[in-house]
Amino acid sequence: MNSRFSSTAAPIRLFRNPKSGHCHRVELMLALLGIPYETIDLDMANGAHKASEFLKISPFGQVPAIEDNGVFLSDSNAILVYLTHRYDGEQRFMPSDSLAAAEVQRWLSVAAGEIASGPCAARLVTVFGAPFDHEQTIARAHALFAVMESHLDQRHYLVGERLTLADIAGYSYIAHAPEGGVGLGGYPNIRGWLARVEALPGFVGMAASPILA
Repeated sequence: MNSRFSSTAAPIRLFRNPKSGHCHRVELMLALLGIPYETIDLDMANGAHKASEFLKISPFGQVPAIEDNGVFLSDSNAILVYLTHRYDGEQRFMPSDSLAAAEVQRWLSVAAGEIASGPCAARLVTVFGAPFDHEQTIARAHALFAVMESHLDQRHYLVGERLTLADIAGYSYIAHAPEGGVGLGGYPNIRGWLARVEALPGFVGMAASPILA
C-alpha cells in the first residue's frame, strides 16, 4: 500500500471486464498512482452490467466504474480525470499550462472517438464478435496511426516530453491493436511510445485475448 494513502481507507473498487481496454486504462492509472484497489469482474455475457444494482453505479450499464469510499463514478476518461485531481498531489498527469491541458483534453477526445472507432472497434470484432465492418475499422485504425506516427516523430509522449492522461487513455487499445488485425510493424514511433509507457514504474499490463475462430 502506498504510504501517501490512509491505511484505514478502503481500496477503490474497480468494476470491470478484464478484456476491456477502457477498464485497463483505469487500472493502469490506479497502478501508476500507487492507489490500493480491488477488481470486480462482471459477468457481462449474462447481463451483470444491466442488473439494477449495477445501474445504480453506472446508469448506462457500462464498465469501467469505480467506488471510492462512497463516491461512484463511471466512464473511463471521467475516472482518469477524477483520479488525477483526487490523488495526484504532484499533478504529474495533468499539466497546469493551459495549452498543454487543452492538448490532453484533445487526446481524451481522440480516445473516445478515433481510437474507439478504429483499433478498439477492430478488436471488438475479433475478440468479442461485434457486428462491425472489420475492414472499415482496420482502415480507421491505420488512418489514426498515420497521424500518431507523425505526431510522435518529435516527442516522447502524446503531449510533449512527459506522461499525461493522454498517454494513459490511448495506450491500451493501441498496444492491443494486433488482436484486432491491426499490425504495428510500420509504426516505429508508436512502438517506441508504447515501450516507454510499459517501462514506467508501477506499469500493469492487460492480458492478451484469444482471437475468435
